[in-house]
Amino acid sequence: MTGRVAGKVALVTGGAMGLGKADCERLAEEGAKVVLTDIDLSKAQAVADSIGGTALAQDVRDEQRWKEAIAEVERLHGRLDILVNNAGNVIFESIEDCSAENFRLQMAIHVEGTFFGCKYALPLMIKSGGGSIINMASTASLMGYGTIVAYSAAKGAIRSMTKSIAMHCQDKGYGIRCNALMPGGIETPMVQAISGRAGQEQPVPSGALPADALGAPRDVANMVLYLASDEARFLTGMEIPIDNGLYARPHH
Repeated sequence: MTGRVAGKVALVTGGAMGLGKADCERLAEEGAKVVLTDIDLSKAQAVADSIGGTALAQDVRDEQRWKEAIAEVERLHGRLDILVNNAGNVIFESIEDCSAENFRLQMAIHVEGTFFGCKYALPLMIKSGGGSIINMASTASLMGYGTIVAYSAAKGAIRSMTKSIAMHCQDKGYGIRCNALMPGGIETPMVQAISGRAGQEQPVPSGALPADALGAPRDVANMVLYLASDEARFLTGMEIPIDNGLYARPHH
């Protein structure tokens, strides 16, 4: 099957590397016109050049910049069908270690960034006749990890907010679906840095993976593509782990 999102316009935040980059590539492969944003414009531009897309500089914490980014998407393409709120970072701190400053930073990037994205994308998506919003949560919002208190809190908020937005859009008849993805361990620059091997990518083999294996960014991007496509018309308000069974597996 090809052209699964042909004719659609997508906006992907944090598109310069990792999951965001894979999302951009996968959507473009299947026919979408992709506008990607990132705080690192040079890296974002390299991705845009490789997929025939458009790169914009954006700090997702900046409300005004969100308004400008949506306006630029409308100027370029006249519509918006797909929004992927992917931008994020992680700071490893427990409740005892985490400063108020770092807690607020994580909430601003993840929660406020997602909130602004959904809020300011909605009018253009409604004008376009509907679409799909995909918010990036994490299995950290489902499980107890003592060393990422702020990150876990932020991702949990995204899960709850996604359901509220989904029900609002459905009740209003906007034709806009909103779902949350919850990746587990994926072979990304962030995970490489956490693992003490920054810049050292390990190839992810094809086929079924053993327990506790890392997934490839494309594993997440494939689900982004599905949710972005009309194939997923009956899915909204869902929270979907992409974790090779991590959440389902009992740990003793």
